[in-house]
Amino acid sequence: MSILRRMRDMTVATLNERLEQSEDPVRLIDRYLIEQRQHIQEAERLYTQAMHHAQTLRQHYLTAEQYKEKREQQALVALKAGEDEVARLALHEKMQHEEKSNQYRELYEQSKQAILELEDQLRQLKADHDEVAAKRSYYMARIETARLQQRMNNYMGSTGFNPTPRMFNRLEDRVSDMEMEARSLSDLRKIGREAMLQVGMTLNTALDQELNKLKQKLEKEGWSSK
Repeated sequence: MSILRRMRDMTVATLNERLEQSEDPVRLIDRYLIEQRQHIQEAERLYTQAMHHAQTLRQHYLTAEQYKEKREQQALVALKAGEDEVARLALHEKMQHEEKSNQYRELYEQSKQAILELEDQLRQLKADHDEVAAKRSYYMARIETARLQQRMNNYMGSTGFNPTPRMFNRLEDRVSDMEMEARSLSDLRKIGREAMLQVGMTLNTALDQELNKLKQKLEKEGWSSK
């Protein structure tokens, strides 16, 4: 598991734990969103650096490949001219460039795979941030609606209406506030559980793929699972 993924899982788990102990969940969520935006910015800078590095590796690989082909052609020309020693020197250089080409190509492939993983994790960081931000906006809207309702109830009460309906209205507001807080904490805990479940599913899929590759390799060597 990569550092970015561990960081993301720890952040979600820490948020859930702190929400359970916090007296001001909204302020805590705001701090979480700020920290997530910082993580996203760091990941984006890392992605830019990784892309630049991959392009550099690709250029080294292609340059070595070009020199390899050039030296091979020079060796052919030398052989046709009867210059065996010159051909040997050209082939020696060809082998050196071929080795260099293979080395940089391998590094380039590794770099591309790392970039794909980083892209996936960056998308997940942004999705987590957007989901928490959307839930915050929704519950803030509900809180504001409840506040306005309370003000309306207070106004209606001050006009001399029967107090019994006002009593039940205030009781409804209180119960709604308690239900809203419980649902808010439950939804935020669910974010953490779903994120951990998704990580587990992704890891199991990767393990299955690696297991199948190993079985295919053994089958090519004559092994049978029967």
